[in-house]
Amino acid sequence: MRVSGTVYKISVLLCAMAAAASFFSAIQASASPQTNWTLDNVLKQMDAQAANFHSLTADLERTKVTVVVNDKSTESGQIFVRMDDKMRIELTQPDARTILRDGDNFYIYNPKIHRVEEYNLGKKKSVVDQFLLLGFGTSGSSLKESYAITLQGENTLDNHKVLLLELLPKTDEVRKQLSKIQLWLDESTWLPVQQQFFETGSGDYFIIRYRNINRNVRIPDNEFKPHWPHGTTRVQPQA
Repeated sequence: MRVSGTVYKISVLLCAMAAAASFFSAIQASASPQTNWTLDNVLKQMDAQAANFHSLTADLERTKVTVVVNDKSTESGQIFVRMDDKMRIELTQPDARTILRDGDNFYIYNPKIHRVEEYNLGKKKSVVDQFLLLGFGTSGSSLKESYAITLQGENTLDNHKVLLLELLPKTDEVRKQLSKIQLWLDESTWLPVQQQFFETGSGDYFIIRYRNINRNVRIPDNEFKPHWPHGTTRVQPQA
């Protein structure tokens, strides 16, 4: 599986809740570099909370912005995550689609054309996880291993106090896809309420917003089973 194609496709398909660019700009402008938090304290809090994270459900919305033509596209749905390498995203607007991850197996199901794409993450699992699970039970120490991190400040988003972290990827594999990532962490849960991914080269970006977050809820195994309707075409794209 080719990282430059498949990981990019996964990162574009996956994601979750996004504010419009103008809204994001207003939030960013309100961020203040003056905060009682230090980066070391934030990472220690993430370490402590990661030890007690087991699962999550949330509403999500993702907006992709193509800078050159000032084009925006938004999709929304729900996300279900468990720490045993299981994840499901049910996109409902504007088009239905299911993205499912069960261990090393990854599926993209499109009901409109009755087709499911099947991937095996294999050796690329750790790279893909940096896109799929960023901030969901991520420890501060593991984040520090993968990114150069700066604390940008404290602000308010959806009536939640949040801390804004800027992440610069350390590995060439990730830098080929993303130049930087911004992560807004809720100070009460230490989970992301917003992420922004900046694509390398193009300047395009996508914003993911999460609302109605429920932490450590029971999610049955059946939610992560690849059950597709009879007659679904199964394909295994190759590089």
